[in-house]
Amino acid sequence: MENWYLPITIVPGLGLLILSTSTLMVALSNEINQMIEQSKQEKMITKKLVQLKLLNTAMVFLYTAVGFLLISSVINGLFDLEKTSLYTSVLAIVLALIGILSLITYSYRAVKIRQQQFKNKLN
Repeated sequence: MENWYLPITIVPGLGLLILSTSTLMVALSNEINQMIEQSKQEKMITKKLVQLKLLNTAMVFLYTAVGFLLISSVINGLFDLEKTSLYTSVLAIVLALIGILSLITYSYRAVKIRQQQFKNKLN
């Protein structure tokens, strides 16, 4: 019962990732909306929609990870089931890592899309 708080110590870090990801989602959504209103570059809009979906996927994994970390703390704090709490914490960390990998993929693709947009403007 003494280690119930350990999973909760990861939650603030994930909260910051969720906050920054939601900011990215809003900015990307606004950019897509402007592009749709201007009826410009259907291919680029499609690529940005894929990016938006990737951000959404990352958010789902990060939210789920936070949920499992909280459940892990409750399991260990109230029921003193250390093994179950450990497995739940490990699952949460794996989910968070998948979310982070999604964000890394988003970042690389975002740079490629920006480069392509810049080339299209020059042509």
